[in-house]
Amino acid sequence: MALLQIAEPGQSAAPHEHKLAAGIDLGTTNSLVATVRSGVAETLPDEEGRHLLPSVVRYTPEGVVVGEEAKAAAAEDPHNTIASVKRLIGRGVSDLKTLGDRLPYEFVDTDSAVPRIKTVAGPVSAVEVSAEILKVLAARAEKTLGGPLTGVVITVPAYFDDAQRQATKDAARLAGLNVFRLLNEPTAAAVAYGLDRGAEGIHAVYDLGGGTFDISILRLNKGVFEVMATGGDSALGGDDFDRAIAEWIMQQAGIGGDASPQLLRSLMDKAREAKEALAQQDTVEIEVALPGGGQWKGQLDRATMNRLIEPLIRKTISACRRTLRDAGVRPAEIEDVVMVGGSTRTLRVRELVGEFFGTEPLVDIDPDKVVAIGAALQADVLAGNKPEDEMLLLDVIPLSLGIETMGGLVEKIVPRNTTIPVARAQEFTTFKDGQTAMAIHVVQGERELVADNRSLARFELRGIPPMVAGAARIRVTFSVDADGLLHVEAEELSTGVKASVEVKPSYGLTDEEIAGMLQSSIEHAGEDMAARRLTEQKVEAARVVEALRSALATDGDELLDAAERQRVERALHDLQQTADSASDAETIKQAIEQLEKTCEFYVERRMNSNIRKAMAGHKVDEFE
Repeated sequence: MALLQIAEPGQSAAPHEHKLAAGIDLGTTNSLVATVRSGVAETLPDEEGRHLLPSVVRYTPEGVVVGEEAKAAAAEDPHNTIASVKRLIGRGVSDLKTLGDRLPYEFVDTDSAVPRIKTVAGPVSAVEVSAEILKVLAARAEKTLGGPLTGVVITVPAYFDDAQRQATKDAARLAGLNVFRLLNEPTAAAVAYGLDRGAEGIHAVYDLGGGTFDISILRLNKGVFEVMATGGDSALGGDDFDRAIAEWIMQQAGIGGDASPQLLRSLMDKAREAKEALAQQDTVEIEVALPGGGQWKGQLDRATMNRLIEPLIRKTISACRRTLRDAGVRPAEIEDVVMVGGSTRTLRVRELVGEFFGTEPLVDIDPDKVVAIGAALQADVLAGNKPEDEMLLLDVIPLSLGIETMGGLVEKIVPRNTTIPVARAQEFTTFKDGQTAMAIHVVQGERELVADNRSLARFELRGIPPMVAGAARIRVTFSVDADGLLHVEAEELSTGVKASVEVKPSYGLTDEEIAGMLQSSIEHAGEDMAARRLTEQKVEAARVVEALRSALATDGDELLDAAERQRVERALHDLQQTADSASDAETIKQAIEQLEKTCEFYVERRMNSNIRKAMAGHKVDEFE
């Protein structure tokens, strides 16, 4: 007899039901899908037990083929078989020129800014090709898990710009997927190792794939991973290791450079097999069928292979050194080095990376799968499958965050709908000569004027060195951690003086209030922009007036006679009156231009005077 499930009115019959979510590593060469089952993150295989899906799509009159079958047909049908489409996603027609002759495709002539590839199934974009890969991965996950996915986390390179990220989201939408978040690949790798739950510090992610090398330096600060610097080599990878070994085989076997493409392909396969075998053993036997009959048999040991590939590995170390320099850190400051990419299985790679960073690299997780596993862990949290104490992770910032600038305007630093954790910085400067302090007013909302937004916090930065207006450099950094906690810090860059405040930006606003603020910003968009332009011109007028008054106080009596001084003062007075009374930005702009025209002769005299003072006591040839 079946038991009835009884639930409270309005409650789910399965309140603790596990929501199905997945992490997807959408790679250039291969892609994977992973999920969390019984608390363990794992990649999902296809029906034949293969975890890696080659990122290759073939278009035929009968339909679309994705993966191994498409890859196998690449040589015989190159124009309809699209590989490495990740290099095209989010790129415009003009960007294709930078990729040179590495693209064996025919592009359709079109007025669209989005390049489309000609195939027998019709023209397709990189977004559509990527969607086909995502469809196969999603279908694999849904078949394995036994139901539809509530959402996915998709990984992207740290250097992907907004266009490339948006195109990746568009591909997911086209594949029928709900994207919880796009996650940087190095961050996903760090999450897979649990580094996000560790102490604050600096971590390196060394990613050596088949065709590319990437190095990322991450700083963990209050649960926020900040990408400090990225570098690498887009034309260096495990394929180059295979090529070096294949050339050695050719020398040993007496094979000339005029070998057939089929033999060269076979040699590359033999080289790859030898490289993979030497990750587990000291020597490997190699047999090669020679052209014209006969066979060559030889032996390759690990020491010889290391000698062949070491110059290539040293190139990656040089890239690591440059990237550390960009990040402003030393190798000794790196706490952990995460290894990503199948080529990091090579033992000599691990040895040289460990020597350079002075720490044993993290290699416990399969380097091909580590990014997908990190994405799966993040997807599990965002789907709501974690205990309550881990559920404070927010998806996006509901309303923009910014600071008040002169004239009561808002400068947005973190736009609404930015996924978190996030860290953003922007530089500001002083308005008046000799200014030694700055008031920072943090606001939240979409309107252009401070008065129409929500005030979050105020603090002051003191100790700014007295300089002329505009000379000081104050960097304001906003960072929102996984709990929605906003940390705002202001730093004067020449002295390093700092001040900061912490607020919880999303708390205290209901969904209705957020919706109301968004609706208000839409309804008042036109008048808000007009008000912003008017205020900006008033601030500019005040800046011009302040600068001119300061100049007159410095050398007005020395460089101007009474009549000239009166003319400048009258123009100054006219601009001040116009700025105070005008109700449109254009009128003030014209008044500023009129003042600048009136004072041209004075500006020229000041410049000549300053040059004479600078050159006093020097010969002309000293300045050559």
